[in-house]
Amino acid sequence: MARSSVIPVTDLKAHAAELLRSVAEEERSVTITQNGEPRAVLMSVTEHDRWRTAMALLKLVGQSEASIAADRVVSQEEAFRRAEAVLARPRS
Repeated sequence: MARSSVIPVTDLKAHAAELLRSVAEEERSVTITQNGEPRAVLMSVTEHDRWRTAMALLKLVGQSEASIAADRVVSQEEAFRRAEAVLARPRS
C-alpha cells in the first residue's frame, strides 16, 4: 500500500485493516477521496484527541478576545480575590 496521505475510497475498501493499523501506529491522518474529491479524514485516536484539545484551546482564545473587546475583564488582583473567595466557601 502506498505511503501517501491521500488515498481513494477504493484503496480504503481494499486495505481497511492495514490502513487502520498504519494510522494508529504512526499517529497520522489520511484523506480519503471519492471521485477525486476529498470526502473524509481518517486519523488515530491520539491525533484526534490532540486535535480536539487544540480546538478547545483556540475556542478559549476566541472567547477571551471577545471578552476583552467587550471590556468584560477584571484585574489580576480582582481575579485572585474572587478565586480565593470561591475556594474559601464551605463544601457541602
